[in-house]
Amino acid sequence: MASHFAEPISARLSMWQRVREYAVPPSMIETATARRVTGDWAGACAAARVDVDLDLRAVRVRHGTDLAARLRDDLRRLAPDLLRWHMPRIAPDGRLRPGLTFSLARYGGQGDAVAHLVVRTPPAWADAGQRMSLALWEESREDVPRHHPHPHPDRRFRLDLHRHLWDGTRGAELALRCGDADVPYGPGGHGPPELPSRWAAEAEVLLRSEGRSRGALTVRLGARRRAVLELVAPDDSHVPVLRTVREGMSQQRIAALPVLPEAAVRVLPDLELVRAGLFRVDRLHPLVAAALSASGLASPSGSSAGRAGAAAAGPRRGPGPDVGQDAHLPRGQEARPDDGSSDPHRVECRGEVHRIALRDGVLAAVDHDAAQLAREDLLRALGGPVLPCLRAIDTVHHSPEALPAVRERLGHGDVRGALAVVEGLLGPGAVLRDGPLRDVLEGAVAGRVGHGLFRSGLVPVHPAADVGREDGFRPRLDRHLPRVLRRKRGSRTRPRTGLSS
Repeated sequence: MASHFAEPISARLSMWQRVREYAVPPSMIETATARRVTGDWAGACAAARVDVDLDLRAVRVRHGTDLAARLRDDLRRLAPDLLRWHMPRIAPDGRLRPGLTFSLARYGGQGDAVAHLVVRTPPAWADAGQRMSLALWEESREDVPRHHPHPHPDRRFRLDLHRHLWDGTRGAELALRCGDADVPYGPGGHGPPELPSRWAAEAEVLLRSEGRSRGALTVRLGARRRAVLELVAPDDSHVPVLRTVREGMSQQRIAALPVLPEAAVRVLPDLELVRAGLFRVDRLHPLVAAALSASGLASPSGSSAGRAGAAAAGPRRGPGPDVGQDAHLPRGQEARPDDGSSDPHRVECRGEVHRIALRDGVLAAVDHDAAQLAREDLLRALGGPVLPCLRAIDTVHHSPEALPAVRERLGHGDVRGALAVVEGLLGPGAVLRDGPLRDVLEGAVAGRVGHGLFRSGLVPVHPAADVGREDGFRPRLDRHLPRVLRRKRGSRTRPRTGLSS
């Protein structure tokens, strides 16, 4: 009988699988949607952990009622949970790309002033909670937050040309613009044998936003790799196509060309996950699932990798924490059928089957009285053998099997879900002992404090940025820096953050 080996799952798809599992929990989607449909856009932003840094009254006074009305309409259409779902992320943890500012919508103000509805992510050192902020940025003003590393909109990450990624009323466009092929460039980044057909349509949208119908643009293919393309057509009656620019262009001229947004270049990760069998359509964001199901694009490929991924994905879970019946017991001490008893967990203890259950909100050994447990605690303190029931409870506190789920939720800012997992493990009244479970919770609390300091502007840079320098001076990486330091600071000892959507 021939052996069949499943194709390994790529690190990129594995990352996106974890992101879709933990980054935008169902409780957030339900709460944000319920508030959005009633017109409470501020409440929807609060449910999706989006801070609002704009005042509609101040906007009306400065820019007039027309711009304020357009801004209000966009805020009511904004689905902040859908925006979080489609935010660009970095490997390997799948967190939000830090220190990013990108435009959601552009408005023409009085005179030549142009205002942007922008979303900002905090820098990496202050990204605890994975919160975002919503603000109005004006091209003609310099009153940007000085403590943000990149307060101006990024040309590569812009969603004003892809409103279906955040506008709850335009989700149907996702099926037309989600992408049908990844970047087809071969090794080395040489000329592409065939460009995706959708790139030409996306390039036409980009150039029209710049006030042109034809012209050159750049496409980022990877770290330090980009292609220079040109949108051409014989006349307006022909469909424009992209071709590679073969004549030499200066670096200054290339840098000034428009950049095709990342959302137009990459394939939708949800489409890849579903086709690979790593995620079910009904577990996606409801707006995404509706668009993919209606178009028929979300059909699993049936490959060996897809079958292996479907098996790895497991059965669908509800909106609650993914804590199984035996998630808090060590291996080899799983629960047995309980036959209607309220204490489902069993442990082999000194030749007998004992019960471990929640009593008064605390995980306890039910079949041992208080006097016996006190003697066993004293014996353990003196170095004696540990009672199996107490050893099982200690294992829950120090190395629970659900610790990765807690870490993933805390890493994506889902504190409520992480606490629900902990309460399911130890009970709502339990006192955490020293161990990794307590460490990750304390680290999350400390990170929230750091994010608060960043939001207030009290700590504009990383707290360790100027350690060891009394004057706070940091040498710049330029030609005046000594060669030894320039080589050390310019080398890449670890991979750059990448794998964004």
